[in-house]
Amino acid sequence: MTTSNFSSLTIGWMAIATGIVGILALVSIILFFTVGQPFGTINDICIGAAAIMSGVLAWMLTPQYHGQSPLLSQVALVVAMVGALVATVGSVLVIFGITGWYLAGLYMAVGNALIGLWLLGLNFSAQQGGLWSSGLAISGMVIGVIMILGFAASPGIFSRLDAWESAPWYINYVGFAGSLGWLVLYPLWCLWLGRVILFK
Repeated sequence: MTTSNFSSLTIGWMAIATGIVGILALVSIILFFTVGQPFGTINDICIGAAAIMSGVLAWMLTPQYHGQSPLLSQVALVVAMVGALVATVGSVLVIFGITGWYLAGLYMAVGNALIGLWLLGLNFSAQQGGLWSSGLAISGMVIGVIMILGFAASPGIFSRLDAWESAPWYINYVGFAGSLGWLVLYPLWCLWLGRVILFK
């Protein structure tokens, strides 16, 4: 699997690196709740880094996606880049104490929902074009849909909500349900993608 701009090796290792950083984010949030700092800050850094790396991965995969649907691939790339930016803003807000963890988490949820939208489109295109296995493509679509649940957190950003207690149920439970996708499942999918690309 090659593109006009990036080798299979480069894309494969970027996918694996994205997955590893995502897993580090998950491990660090678990350690934060069991041990404490500095694992909370490490988690925030890893979430921002994984978002940026997802944007880079989207950029690398665009030439393949472009062949299946030129217009949609460009729109999807913009969506992924905006998502990476929004999620990174959330990380910056909490790392520098500009907002509390809750409002920063809303930014992360919405940013990763945008990345999930890209993931859904990418895997739908991959399945249609036979770019990789049906299992990888279908799981990517399912994970993308789970990540998209993060859009339910959007009203909280506009309302500047910064406390779990003051937020409506759909933000707390639907909006943050998307984190199952981007904090747990998406990193595993990235590792799978990297392995498929490297050893195809």
